[in-house]
Amino acid sequence: MTSHPSRPADAGRPARPVADLFSADGRLKAIPRRPARREALLAHLTESLFAPDRDYREPEVNEALLTVHEDFSALRRYLVIGGFLARTKDGSAYRRQQRPGSPGGAIPAVA
Repeated sequence: MTSHPSRPADAGRPARPVADLFSADGRLKAIPRRPARREALLAHLTESLFAPDRDYREPEVNEALLTVHEDFSALRRYLVIGGFLARTKDGSAYRRQQRPGSPGGAIPAVA
């Protein structure tokens, strides 16, 4: 079966929960390579680690991400590039973003 170039291979399938990405101690086993899985993880991390309407200094973001994975800088970069966190131009503050297509600015919960 050939996948349509404008449609992801996962289209039509329900999103898998991210729980299987974590070990029993709550640490992330690895950052997913597949964009859809990584995006589901990033949505989950944003929802669970960062409160809406609050600014975070970079050390606070790093500390929060270190609770789940040692490569906090990669996770932070993915969160910013993916639009989950906004960063000020000078890089001094981060804030949880409203994701496009999310009702009322809420990030869809990933169970």
